[in-house]
Amino acid sequence: MKIDNTTAAVVTGGASGLGRATAEALAAAGVKVAIFDLNEELGSEVAKAIGGLFCKVDIMSEDSVVAGFAKARAAHGQERILVHCAMANRKGKTVGRNKETGEFVRFSTEDYEFAAQGILIASYRVASLSALGMASLEPLEDGERGCITLTASVAAQDAQIGQVAYGSLKAGVNGLVLPMARDLMDLGIRVNSIMPGIFGTPLLGRLPEKVLDGLNASVPFPKRLGKPEEYASLAMELVRNSYFNGQAIRLDGAIRMAPR
Repeated sequence: MKIDNTTAAVVTGGASGLGRATAEALAAAGVKVAIFDLNEELGSEVAKAIGGLFCKVDIMSEDSVVAGFAKARAAHGQERILVHCAMANRKGKTVGRNKETGEFVRFSTEDYEFAAQGILIASYRVASLSALGMASLEPLEDGERGCITLTASVAAQDAQIGQVAYGSLKAGVNGLVLPMARDLMDLGIRVNSIMPGIFGTPLLGRLPEKVLDGLNASVPFPKRLGKPEEYASLAMELVRNSYFNGQAIRLDGAIRMAPR
């Protein structure tokens, strides 16, 4: 897909981490970028820095997402690019022990449902609403109208202890990719996902140095955490290279996660 200053994009989770790096990369290529995030202060700051638009959006609310798309499209026109990085999650073992009482406890159905809403259902919600808008666009070369990139995780394939919700639901995100790409093929809308390994996001940056050293050492090569800019680089390639479609791609320095 050829991109320039007539192209619009939406990046969810664009206030920080992988989403921020992607929003910055798209803006640097001349794209009009709308950031969807709950962090109004940081999201507005990033949007101002890249000449974009901030939309306060809760991906777990249909009304909020619909309103976000309406605001973004009113300002920039219909997006051709969607990169979905935002999520909400809860973690825990299927069955484990309460540290205080020693009793067995279960990861509750309610906690699993919350994670499902924040990971899998939100991915479908955002992607399908974006695709509905993209369908109205005039086609470009090869009949292409848009490109959707979802964010899964290496946990989709080798989730660790305590990641029963995260791992299975990120696997579900990958499971969306091919059937959605086939659903949208006659509209010229491509769908892919990226499975990041261990990336140097603000969340990991709060870990003790000793823990970070261990994480760096666990990556076969290069022996460091992934950089958000490397995720953004792949997201940009998925946009530009129109032959990428229906793919779930690991970006992980060859790491395979141990059980714990």
